[in-house]
Amino acid sequence: MHNSIIIDAVPLQTENYRVSRWIFLRTMGVIYLIAFGSLWVQVEGLLGSHGILPVKDFLGAIQKQIGAGERYWLIPSLLWFNASDIALHLLCAGGVFFSLLLILGIAPAAVLFLLWTFYLSLSAVAQDFLGFQWDALLLEAGFLTIFLAPLSLRPLKSADEPPPSRIILWLLRWLLFRLIFSSGVVKLASHDPMWASLTALTVHYQTQPLPTWIGWYAHQLPVWFQKFSCGVMFAVELGIPFLIFGNRRMRLIAAALIAAFQGLIMATGNYCFFNLLTIGLALLLVEDNGWPRRLRRRFSEEGNVRKRGSSRWITLPLAGVILLVSSVQMLGIFRRDLPTPAGFAEVSNLLAPFRSINSYGLFAVMTASRPEIVIEGSQDGITWVPYEFRWKPGDLKKPPGFIEPHQPRLDWQLWFAALSSPVDNPWFLNLCVRLLQGSPQVVALLKDNPFPEKPPRAVRAVLYDYRFTDFVTRRATGQWWRREYKGLYCPPLSLKGDA
Repeated sequence: MHNSIIIDAVPLQTENYRVSRWIFLRTMGVIYLIAFGSLWVQVEGLLGSHGILPVKDFLGAIQKQIGAGERYWLIPSLLWFNASDIALHLLCAGGVFFSLLLILGIAPAAVLFLLWTFYLSLSAVAQDFLGFQWDALLLEAGFLTIFLAPLSLRPLKSADEPPPSRIILWLLRWLLFRLIFSSGVVKLASHDPMWASLTALTVHYQTQPLPTWIGWYAHQLPVWFQKFSCGVMFAVELGIPFLIFGNRRMRLIAAALIAAFQGLIMATGNYCFFNLLTIGLALLLVEDNGWPRRLRRRFSEEGNVRKRGSSRWITLPLAGVILLVSSVQMLGIFRRDLPTPAGFAEVSNLLAPFRSINSYGLFAVMTASRPEIVIEGSQDGITWVPYEFRWKPGDLKKPPGFIEPHQPRLDWQLWFAALSSPVDNPWFLNLCVRLLQGSPQVVALLKDNPFPEKPPRAVRAVLYDYRFTDFVTRRATGQWWRREYKGLYCPPLSLKGDA
């Protein structure tokens, strides 16, 4: 008789991400809830019939210039069927409702498709007000997440959920890589002297669109620490993304460092849901074994070995198109004169209206100063009274506040407008017209109305240079800001007949 050794059959340990997928889907539900809810309270003043950029007027102008088939593709929006104020409210309300369903796990794939469609419908017609990088990021992440979600109509027991598609998981990691890495590359590719000398953070905290009071304190730190912090930032943005494609430990380190980095950004500046969405994407780097045991117990592996997620006949072609377009976009950051594959321009232009394959990169060139627009109204052309905004700097004694995850989109857009001229921002003249008309929907976007009885006969915009104060000045005066008059941004305007 031959001696024999009996070895129990132990299955090979495989990576599993069902816990991470479960957490990520609910995180996406929360982010969509924030995005739609934040927009809902502003939508009529921004895009309504008496708002700054009325959707009805925009679509009407497009309709006169472009044929039916082409305009529906170039401006993919449900608002083509009805562009009323009620329709705007219904899209936002529907987004809030479906976000809650996603958080509850009800029909996740179908709900995610509707959320993506609703947000695209609003983004496609909002022009300046929904053109931020996080709006594009939400659409791209939201589109991919449709194929990550289980194809079920009712909430499944955790143990019955099929494993997530590995292809879609990889595409979401590729999205996270592009987001972080591109942010570092654009700073170097711009040849901006402040980034090159590591001095950008000596001004960043006070010149970013909407800083926080913690940002005021960060601005007071010594120059050597600001340079050190800038170096750490480059290490995170240019080095950490490569850990995304490493082994389990590397991915866990990447997730922790990315989350910590986004937390620091949230502490010093208000970037609405951008940081939360980036952290959400980082959660998908954590394998199920990295989560607490109590949470893992809900996701037994029994009966799930043969279950599949999204069909590969859908996800493989999708991955091919996304990799082609996004890779060429990334290479374009390094050199804009690189030749592109044959037919690439046609494919890219065909997909561009859907805003779901995007290039990224914030603060390529550091804004060294902070020009700030102060809008004023007058009844007699002699005494001018300022309009005070809720969040953007105005009153020198008002401390920078925490607004995130809400985004006051008019306050944000005024930051961009101050860097150019009214000619470059036609919406700004529309804002002035609405203030002259006393539009309740637009005035509601401001902190208060200095002309409650009747609208002003004239409005103008004055430009100031704003800077943070220091400890000595704030103790003596209570001011968080100091400012210097730079001149008129926009001369006095009046409605025809009121001049």
